[in-house]
Amino acid sequence: MRVPVVGHGTLRRRALRRRVLWSCGELLVTVGVVLLLLVVHQMWWTNRQARHGAAREVRALEREWGAPGTPGPAGPSAGTAAGGGDGGGKPRSPARERGSGATGTVAAVPRRSQAYAVLFVPRLGLRVPVAEGVGKRDVLDKGYAGHYQGTQQPGQAGNFALAGHRNTHGEPFRYINRLRPGDTVRVETAAAVFTYVVDRTLPRTSARDGGVIGPVPRSTVRPAYGYTEPGYYITLTTCTPEYTSTYRLVVWGKLRSMKPR
Repeated sequence: MRVPVVGHGTLRRRALRRRVLWSCGELLVTVGVVLLLLVVHQMWWTNRQARHGAAREVRALEREWGAPGTPGPAGPSAGTAAGGGDGGGKPRSPARERGSGATGTVAAVPRRSQAYAVLFVPRLGLRVPVAEGVGKRDVLDKGYAGHYQGTQQPGQAGNFALAGHRNTHGEPFRYINRLRPGDTVRVETAAAVFTYVVDRTLPRTSARDGGVIGPVPRSTVRPAYGYTEPGYYITLTTCTPEYTSTYRLVVWGKLRSMKPR
Protein backbone atom coordinates (compact mmCIF):
# COMPACT_ATOMS: atom_id res chain seq x y z
CA MET A 1 0.00 0.00 0.00
CA ARG A 2 1.39 3.35 -1.03
CA VAL A 3 1.10 6.21 1.44
CA PRO A 4 0.73 9.66 -0.18
CA VAL A 5 3.40 12.06 0.85
CA VAL A 6 2.38 15.68 1.38
CA GLY A 7 5.22 18.11 1.07
CA HIS A 8 5.75 21.15 3.26
CA GLY A 9 5.09 23.42 0.27
CA THR A 10 1.61 21.95 -0.18
CA LEU A 11 0.83 22.42 3.52
CA ARG A 12 1.98 26.01 3.39
CA ARG A 13 -0.20 26.73 0.36
CA ARG A 14 -3.24 25.23 2.07
CA ALA A 15 -2.58 27.23 5.23
CA LEU A 16 -2.17 30.38 3.16
CA ARG A 17 -5.47 29.77 1.37
CA ARG A 18 -7.23 29.25 4.72
CA ARG A 19 -5.77 32.49 6.07
CA VAL A 20 -6.81 34.39 2.94
CA LEU A 21 -10.35 33.01 3.09
CA TRP A 22 -10.57 33.76 6.81
CA SER A 23 -9.31 37.30 6.29
CA CYS A 24 -11.77 37.87 3.44
CA GLY A 25 -14.58 36.59 5.64
CA GLU A 26 -13.57 38.90 8.47
CA LEU A 27 -13.37 41.82 6.04
CA LEU A 28 -16.83 41.12 4.64
CA VAL A 29 -18.31 40.86 8.14
CA THR A 30 -16.62 44.14 9.12
CA VAL A 31 -17.89 45.90 6.00
CA GLY A 32 -21.39 44.53 6.66
CA VAL A 33 -21.36 45.80 10.23
CA VAL A 34 -20.11 49.23 9.14
CA LEU A 35 -22.82 49.46 6.47
CA LEU A 36 -25.45 48.38 8.99
CA LEU A 37 -24.27 51.07 11.41
CA LEU A 38 -24.42 53.67 8.63
CA VAL A 39 -27.98 52.63 7.78
CA VAL A 40 -28.97 52.78 11.45
CA HIS A 41 -27.37 56.20 11.74
CA GLN A 42 -29.15 57.55 8.65
CA MET A 43 -32.53 55.93 9.18
CA TRP A 44 -32.85 56.14 12.97
CA TRP A 45 -30.34 58.39 14.65
CA THR A 46 -30.63 61.37 12.28
CA ASN A 47 -34.42 61.17 12.54
CA ARG A 48 -34.35 61.00 16.33
CA GLN A 49 -31.87 63.85 16.63
CA ALA A 50 -33.64 66.11 14.12
CA ARG A 51 -37.11 65.52 15.55
CA HIS A 52 -35.99 66.30 19.09
CA GLY A 53 -34.20 69.43 17.91
CA ALA A 54 -37.20 70.57 15.84
CA ALA A 55 -39.58 70.02 18.76
CA ARG A 56 -37.32 72.10 21.02
CA GLU A 57 -37.29 74.90 18.46
CA VAL A 58 -41.09 74.87 18.20
CA ARG A 59 -41.37 75.17 21.98
CA ALA A 60 -38.82 77.99 21.99
CA LEU A 61 -40.79 79.92 19.35
CA GLU A 62 -44.02 79.45 21.26
CA ARG A 63 -42.42 80.72 24.46
CA GLU A 64 -41.07 83.71 22.54
CA TRP A 65 -44.55 84.47 21.19
CA GLY A 66 -46.15 84.03 24.57
CA ALA A 67 -48.45 81.12 23.76
CA PRO A 68 -49.07 78.52 21.04
CA GLY A 69 -51.10 79.75 18.09
CA THR A 70 -54.77 78.96 17.84
CA PRO A 71 -56.55 77.75 14.71
CA GLY A 72 -58.27 80.21 12.46
CA PRO A 73 -62.06 80.04 11.98
CA ALA A 74 -63.54 77.29 9.90
CA GLY A 75 -64.46 79.64 7.07
CA PRO A 76 -63.12 82.92 5.72
CA SER A 77 -62.49 85.28 8.61
CA ALA A 78 -63.26 88.94 8.85
CA GLY A 79 -59.77 89.48 7.44
CA THR A 80 -60.46 87.33 4.38
CA ALA A 81 -62.64 88.07 1.39
CA ALA A 82 -63.82 84.78 -0.08
CA GLY A 83 -63.00 84.15 -3.71
CA GLY A 84 -62.97 81.37 -6.24
CA GLY A 85 -61.10 80.16 -9.29
CA ASP A 86 -57.37 79.67 -9.51
CA GLY A 87 -56.62 82.88 -7.63
CA GLY A 88 -57.67 81.39 -4.28
CA GLY A 89 -59.53 84.56 -3.25
CA LYS A 90 -57.99 87.81 -2.07
CA PRO A 91 -57.42 87.70 1.69
CA ARG A 92 -57.06 91.16 3.15
CA SER A 93 -53.45 91.82 4.06
CA PRO A 94 -52.59 92.84 7.63
CA ALA A 95 -50.72 95.74 6.01
CA ARG A 96 -54.00 97.24 4.92
CA GLU A 97 -55.29 96.95 8.47
CA ARG A 98 -52.23 98.74 9.84
CA GLY A 99 -51.61 101.23 7.07
CA SER A 100 -48.15 99.76 6.53
CA GLY A 101 -46.29 99.32 3.27
CA ALA A 102 -45.47 95.70 4.13
CA THR A 103 -47.71 92.76 4.96
CA GLY A 104 -46.90 92.86 8.66
CA THR A 105 -46.84 89.06 8.86
CA VAL A 106 -43.16 89.04 9.83
CA ALA A 107 -41.57 91.89 11.79
CA ALA A 108 -38.42 91.83 9.67
CA VAL A 109 -36.88 89.78 6.90
CA PRO A 110 -35.66 86.62 8.65
CA ARG A 111 -31.94 85.97 8.71
CA ARG A 112 -30.66 83.04 6.69
CA SER A 113 -31.30 79.81 8.64
CA GLN A 114 -33.38 81.63 11.27
CA ALA A 115 -36.46 79.72 12.49
CA TYR A 116 -39.34 82.20 12.55
CA ALA A 117 -42.61 80.28 12.01
CA VAL A 118 -44.25 76.94 12.77
CA LEU A 119 -45.87 74.68 10.16
CA PHE A 120 -48.76 72.56 11.43
CA VAL A 121 -50.42 69.88 9.26
CA PRO A 122 -53.26 68.22 11.23
CA ARG A 123 -53.75 65.23 8.91
CA LEU A 124 -50.09 64.22 9.31
CA GLY A 125 -49.70 65.24 12.94
CA LEU A 126 -46.81 67.36 11.72
CA ARG A 127 -45.59 70.37 13.67
CA VAL A 128 -42.15 71.70 12.69
CA PRO A 129 -40.28 75.01 12.57
CA VAL A 130 -39.97 77.00 9.37
CA ALA A 131 -36.54 78.53 8.77
CA GLU A 132 -35.29 80.93 6.13
CA GLY A 133 -33.47 79.20 3.26
CA VAL A 134 -33.23 75.61 2.08
CA GLY A 135 -29.62 74.81 3.04
CA LYS A 136 -29.19 71.16 3.98
CA ARG A 137 -26.77 71.51 6.85
CA ASP A 138 -28.31 74.48 8.65
CA VAL A 139 -32.01 74.02 7.85
CA LEU A 140 -33.25 70.81 6.22
CA ASP A 141 -30.96 68.41 8.09
CA LYS A 142 -32.28 69.88 11.35
CA GLY A 143 -35.73 68.53 10.51
CA TYR A 144 -37.07 71.99 9.66
CA ALA A 145 -39.17 73.10 6.71
CA GLY A 146 -37.08 75.52 4.66
CA HIS A 147 -38.49 78.65 3.07
CA TYR A 148 -37.35 79.23 -0.50
CA GLN A 149 -35.70 82.63 -0.47
CA GLY A 150 -37.25 84.90 -3.06
CA THR A 151 -40.75 83.52 -2.54
CA GLN A 152 -43.34 85.31 -0.42
CA GLN A 153 -43.78 85.14 3.34
CA PRO A 154 -46.91 83.71 5.05
CA GLY A 155 -50.07 85.61 4.18
CA GLN A 156 -48.49 87.69 1.44
CA ALA A 157 -49.85 87.76 -2.10
CA GLY A 158 -47.92 85.27 -4.21
CA ASN A 159 -46.41 81.95 -3.25
CA PHE A 160 -45.09 80.96 0.19
CA ALA A 161 -42.91 77.99 -0.85
CA LEU A 162 -41.33 75.42 1.46
CA ALA A 163 -39.04 72.38 1.14
CA GLY A 164 -38.46 69.50 3.53
CA HIS A 165 -36.78 66.11 3.69
CA ARG A 166 -38.85 63.07 2.81
CA ASN A 167 -36.41 60.58 4.32
CA THR A 168 -33.85 60.87 7.14
CA HIS A 169 -33.08 63.95 9.26
CA GLY A 170 -36.56 64.12 10.73
CA GLU A 171 -38.25 63.50 7.36
CA PRO A 172 -41.01 66.09 8.04
CA PHE A 173 -42.43 65.85 4.50
CA ARG A 174 -42.35 62.07 4.22
CA TYR A 175 -46.12 61.70 4.00
CA ILE A 176 -47.21 64.86 2.21
CA ASN A 177 -48.33 62.58 -0.63
CA ARG A 178 -51.20 61.64 1.70
CA LEU A 179 -52.61 65.17 1.71
CA ARG A 180 -55.90 65.56 -0.09
CA PRO A 181 -57.87 68.57 -1.36
CA GLY A 182 -59.60 70.18 1.60
CA ASP A 183 -56.92 69.31 4.15
CA THR A 184 -55.66 72.29 6.13
CA VAL A 185 -52.10 73.52 6.53
CA ARG A 186 -51.50 76.10 9.24
CA VAL A 187 -48.59 78.53 9.45
CA GLU A 188 -48.05 80.30 12.78
CA THR A 189 -45.89 83.38 13.15
CA ALA A 190 -45.35 85.95 15.87
CA ALA A 191 -47.95 88.19 14.22
CA ALA A 192 -50.71 85.86 13.04
CA VAL A 193 -51.94 82.35 12.27
CA PHE A 194 -52.58 81.61 8.59
CA THR A 195 -54.74 78.71 7.47
CA TYR A 196 -54.21 77.35 3.97
CA VAL A 197 -56.32 74.65 2.31
CA VAL A 198 -54.70 71.95 0.16
CA ASP A 199 -55.90 72.30 -3.40
CA ARG A 200 -53.69 70.33 -5.82
CA THR A 201 -50.84 67.83 -5.96
CA LEU A 202 -48.18 67.31 -8.62
CA PRO A 203 -47.02 63.71 -8.06
CA ARG A 204 -43.71 64.02 -9.92
CA THR A 205 -41.72 66.64 -11.74
CA SER A 206 -38.10 67.50 -12.48
CA ALA A 207 -35.89 68.75 -9.68
CA ARG A 208 -35.21 71.78 -11.93
CA ASP A 209 -38.89 72.68 -12.34
CA GLY A 210 -38.68 76.18 -10.86
CA GLY A 211 -42.17 77.06 -12.03
CA VAL A 212 -43.75 75.18 -9.13
CA ILE A 213 -42.48 77.81 -6.68
CA GLY A 214 -43.19 80.81 -8.91
CA PRO A 215 -45.44 83.68 -7.76
CA VAL A 216 -48.23 82.01 -9.71
CA PRO A 217 -47.16 78.39 -9.24
CA ARG A 218 -47.28 76.34 -12.43
CA SER A 219 -45.09 73.48 -13.60
CA THR A 220 -42.87 74.28 -16.57
CA VAL A 221 -42.35 70.55 -17.13
CA ARG A 222 -46.00 69.50 -16.82
CA PRO A 223 -47.98 72.66 -17.62
CA ALA A 224 -51.31 70.97 -16.92
CA TYR A 225 -50.43 71.27 -13.22
CA GLY A 226 -50.62 74.61 -11.50
CA TYR A 227 -52.47 77.93 -11.62
CA THR A 228 -53.06 80.73 -14.07
CA GLU A 229 -54.12 83.62 -11.83
CA PRO A 230 -52.43 85.53 -9.00
CA GLY A 231 -53.46 84.50 -5.52
CA TYR A 232 -52.27 83.64 -2.03
CA TYR A 233 -50.59 80.23 -2.29
CA ILE A 234 -48.54 77.79 -0.25
CA THR A 235 -46.26 75.21 -1.88
CA LEU A 236 -44.73 72.15 -0.19
CA THR A 237 -41.94 70.34 -2.07
CA THR A 238 -39.97 67.20 -1.33
CA CYS A 239 -38.04 64.45 -3.11
CA THR A 240 -39.67 61.50 -4.82
CA PRO A 241 -39.56 58.48 -5.04
CA GLU A 242 -38.63 57.82 -1.42
CA TYR A 243 -34.93 57.40 -0.67
CA THR A 244 -33.97 59.19 -3.87
CA SER A 245 -33.60 62.80 -4.97
CA THR A 246 -34.33 62.28 -8.67
CA TYR A 247 -37.71 64.03 -8.86
CA ARG A 248 -39.88 66.38 -6.82
CA LEU A 249 -43.33 65.92 -5.31
CA VAL A 250 -45.35 69.14 -4.98
CA VAL A 251 -48.45 70.00 -2.92
CA TRP A 252 -50.23 73.34 -3.38
CA GLY A 253 -52.78 75.14 -1.25
CA LYS A 254 -54.64 78.47 -1.06
CA LEU A 255 -54.95 80.85 1.85
CA ARG A 256 -58.36 80.63 3.50
CA SER A 257 -58.07 82.71 6.65
CA MET A 258 -55.81 84.85 8.80
CA LYS A 259 -56.16 85.35 12.54
CA PRO A 260 -53.96 87.98 14.19
CA ARG A 261 -52.42 87.01 17.52
